[in-house]
Amino acid sequence: MNRLKSSPIVDVLVNSRGPVPEGASEYAQEKMLAAIAHVSSPVLAVRAQLTQAANPSASRPATAQAVVDVNGRPVRAHVAADTMFEAVDLLQDRLAARLARTRRHIGQEHRGGPAAEGTSRENRRRGHSPDRQQPPAEERRIVRHKSFSLGRQTPEEALIDLESMGYDFWLFTDMTSGRDSVVYRYGGIGRHRVASVGAGSPAHEAGPLFSVSSAPVPECSVDEAVRRMRLTGLPFVFLADAATGRGRVLYHRYDGHYGLITPAR
Repeated sequence: MNRLKSSPIVDVLVNSRGPVPEGASEYAQEKMLAAIAHVSSPVLAVRAQLTQAANPSASRPATAQAVVDVNGRPVRAHVAADTMFEAVDLLQDRLAARLARTRRHIGQEHRGGPAAEGTSRENRRRGHSPDRQQPPAEERRIVRHKSFSLGRQTPEEALIDLESMGYDFWLFTDMTSGRDSVVYRYGGIGRHRVASVGAGSPAHEAGPLFSVSSAPVPECSVDEAVRRMRLTGLPFVFLADAATGRGRVLYHRYDGHYGLITPAR
């Protein structure tokens, strides 16, 4: 393990696992500092991990991941590549993009823009979010319908997006299986689970970051999903469209009504 300090202000820690090539840790330090160079909020710490598979013939044997603590808000990135130096370059690009997106998201929250609807977990814990309205169940309606192309990701990458944006769930298409999936928080703090549409064997294997839901994703209409939410009180319902088989999410909004997210065809 190499402890690398960039300055008296930012503490950078680079961990190495496996036969990481010489000079990669120092290279990662430089790239992490470049990634955070334009962050205006206080950067409290930067943590990076480089992992080199022992088998060089493995597919994309070099992985790199990083967590940047931006004034108490974690921003994560995780990549894989054929060589470690390529992985570090990709990590810098992805981390810089996530930092920029998080910065825009925070600015929208402060201005009351569209991102304010997805209030972060930290703000909810500190009581900075608006009080959730509770209109009578029979008066609740789907008042927002979002449709966009789902990113093709690994569950680990989807989890990073969920955590960096502070949402309760993240809808994505699994890069390996091609199934629409959702990663979400459940139970205690720091616990996550993945669910996927489609019958048969699970699309994912449980890992250290998440468990895999064994419950089948319901194939039902939106009206049926609304009834399910009313009965269970869940914050969202992940369902499969009976006509297309695609995954979509019905969720509670802070105004007490519902929003629906569907993948663009």
